[in-house]
Amino acid sequence: MGKHEKQLHEKRIEIRWRDQDPLGHVNNAVYATYFEEARDEWVDTLLHGVSSVTEFALAHVSIDFRRELTQDDGCVISRCRIVRIGNSSIRTREELAKLDGTIAAQAEAVLVARDPGGGSRPLTHRERAALEPHVTSPCPEQT
Repeated sequence: MGKHEKQLHEKRIEIRWRDQDPLGHVNNAVYATYFEEARDEWVDTLLHGVSSVTEFALAHVSIDFRRELTQDDGCVISRCRIVRIGNSSIRTREELAKLDGTIAAQAEAVLVARDPGGGSRPLTHRERAALEPHVTSPCPEQT
Protein backbone atom coordinates (compact mmCIF):
# COMPACT_ATOMS: atom_id res chain seq x y z
CA MET A 1 0.00 0.00 0.00
CA GLY A 2 1.41 3.37 -1.04
CA LYS A 3 1.60 6.44 1.17
CA HIS A 4 -1.34 8.11 -0.61
CA GLU A 5 -3.57 5.07 -0.08
CA LYS A 6 -2.79 5.10 3.66
CA GLN A 7 -3.88 8.74 3.91
CA LEU A 8 -7.18 8.54 2.05
CA HIS A 9 -10.18 6.36 2.73
CA GLU A 10 -12.82 5.73 0.07
CA LYS A 11 -16.21 4.12 0.46
CA ARG A 12 -18.59 3.41 -2.39
CA ILE A 13 -22.19 4.04 -1.31
CA GLU A 14 -25.29 3.10 -3.28
CA ILE A 15 -27.76 5.94 -3.69
CA ARG A 16 -31.01 4.59 -2.30
CA TRP A 17 -34.51 5.56 -3.38
CA ARG A 18 -35.25 6.82 0.15
CA ASP A 19 -32.28 9.23 -0.09
CA GLN A 20 -34.20 11.45 -2.50
CA ASP A 21 -36.41 14.43 -1.80
CA PRO A 22 -39.75 14.94 -3.63
CA LEU A 23 -37.90 16.61 -6.53
CA GLY A 24 -35.79 13.50 -7.17
CA HIS A 25 -32.53 14.92 -5.77
CA VAL A 26 -30.55 13.37 -2.94
CA ASN A 27 -31.63 15.33 0.13
CA ASN A 28 -28.97 17.65 1.54
CA ALA A 29 -29.07 15.93 4.95
CA VAL A 30 -28.24 12.63 3.26
CA TYR A 31 -24.95 14.09 2.01
CA ALA A 32 -23.98 14.38 5.70
CA THR A 33 -24.90 10.72 6.19
CA TYR A 34 -22.71 9.67 3.24
CA PHE A 35 -19.78 11.61 4.75
CA GLU A 36 -20.45 10.08 8.16
CA GLU A 37 -20.50 6.51 6.80
CA ALA A 38 -17.01 6.81 5.34
CA ARG A 39 -15.54 8.88 8.20
CA ASP A 40 -16.80 6.57 10.95
CA GLU A 41 -15.77 3.42 9.07
CA TRP A 42 -12.23 4.72 8.59
CA VAL A 43 -11.66 6.13 12.07
CA ASP A 44 -13.02 2.92 13.59
CA THR A 45 -10.65 0.88 11.40
CA LEU A 46 -7.64 3.04 12.33
CA LEU A 47 -8.45 2.85 16.05
CA HIS A 48 -9.31 -0.88 16.04
CA GLY A 49 -7.96 -2.42 19.23
CA VAL A 50 -7.12 1.01 20.67
CA SER A 51 -10.52 2.67 21.09
CA SER A 52 -13.72 3.06 19.10
CA VAL A 53 -15.31 5.76 16.99
CA THR A 54 -18.11 5.64 19.57
CA GLU A 55 -15.68 7.37 21.97
CA PHE A 56 -15.76 10.45 19.70
CA ALA A 57 -18.42 13.08 19.13
CA LEU A 58 -18.93 15.17 16.02
CA ALA A 59 -18.20 18.74 17.12
CA HIS A 60 -18.27 20.50 13.75
CA VAL A 61 -19.24 19.79 10.17
CA SER A 62 -19.51 22.14 7.21
CA ILE A 63 -20.53 21.11 3.72
CA ASP A 64 -20.12 22.91 0.42
CA PHE A 65 -22.59 21.52 -2.09
CA ARG A 66 -21.20 21.50 -5.66
CA ARG A 67 -23.49 19.30 -7.80
CA GLU A 68 -26.76 17.52 -7.29
CA LEU A 69 -26.94 13.78 -6.88
CA THR A 70 -29.87 11.68 -8.09
CA GLN A 71 -30.66 8.00 -7.97
CA ASP A 72 -29.65 7.87 -11.65
CA ASP A 73 -26.05 8.42 -10.48
CA GLY A 74 -26.24 4.93 -8.96
CA CYS A 75 -23.41 5.30 -6.45
CA VAL A 76 -21.33 7.97 -4.83
CA ILE A 77 -17.73 7.71 -3.66
CA SER A 78 -17.20 9.20 -0.19
CA ARG A 79 -13.55 10.09 0.49
CA CYS A 80 -12.06 11.06 3.84
CA ARG A 81 -8.61 12.22 4.92
CA ILE A 82 -7.28 13.33 8.29
CA VAL A 83 -5.65 16.75 7.99
CA ARG A 84 -4.91 17.58 11.62
CA ILE A 85 -4.76 15.97 15.01
CA GLY A 86 -5.25 18.31 17.97
CA ASN A 87 -5.00 17.72 21.69
CA SER A 88 -8.45 16.15 21.83
CA SER A 89 -9.66 16.32 18.24
CA ILE A 90 -9.33 14.95 14.72
CA ARG A 91 -9.99 17.29 11.75
CA THR A 92 -10.96 15.73 8.42
CA ARG A 93 -11.50 16.92 4.87
CA GLU A 94 -13.96 14.94 2.84
CA GLU A 95 -15.57 14.83 -0.57
CA LEU A 96 -18.38 13.09 -2.38
CA ALA A 97 -17.75 12.25 -6.02
CA LYS A 98 -19.91 10.81 -8.75
CA LEU A 99 -18.53 7.76 -10.53
CA ASP A 100 -17.36 10.00 -13.40
CA GLY A 101 -15.20 11.96 -10.93
CA THR A 102 -17.45 15.02 -10.67
CA ILE A 103 -17.27 16.44 -7.14
CA ALA A 104 -20.77 16.67 -5.66
CA ALA A 105 -19.78 18.05 -2.25
CA GLN A 106 -16.81 18.87 -0.04
CA ALA A 107 -16.82 18.90 3.74
CA GLU A 108 -14.74 19.50 6.80
CA ALA A 109 -15.44 17.81 10.12
CA VAL A 110 -14.01 17.77 13.63
CA LEU A 111 -14.35 14.76 15.91
CA VAL A 112 -13.62 15.25 19.60
CA ALA A 113 -12.59 12.47 21.97
CA ARG A 114 -15.07 12.26 24.82
CA ASP A 115 -14.87 10.95 28.34
CA PRO A 116 -17.57 8.74 29.85
CA GLY A 117 -19.27 11.80 31.36
CA GLY A 118 -19.74 13.34 27.91
CA GLY A 119 -17.02 16.00 28.14
CA SER A 120 -13.94 16.18 25.94
CA ARG A 121 -10.72 14.43 26.84
CA PRO A 122 -7.19 14.45 25.42
CA LEU A 123 -6.34 11.80 22.84
CA THR A 124 -4.41 8.94 24.37
CA HIS A 125 -0.87 8.19 23.24
CA ARG A 126 -2.13 4.98 21.62
CA GLU A 127 -4.88 6.82 19.72
CA ARG A 128 -2.43 9.44 18.51
CA ALA A 129 0.07 6.77 17.43
CA ALA A 130 -2.67 4.96 15.46
CA LEU A 131 -3.85 8.14 13.70
CA GLU A 132 -0.66 10.12 13.03
CA PRO A 133 0.66 7.96 10.16
CA HIS A 134 -2.54 8.77 8.25
CA VAL A 135 -2.42 12.56 8.49
CA THR A 136 -2.08 14.27 5.13
CA SER A 137 -1.66 17.88 4.22
CA PRO A 138 -4.93 19.74 3.80
CA CYS A 139 -6.61 19.72 0.41
CA PRO A 140 -6.32 22.91 -1.58
CA GLU A 141 -8.80 25.54 -0.48
CA GLN A 142 -12.30 24.57 -1.44
CA THR A 143 -13.59 26.81 -4.20
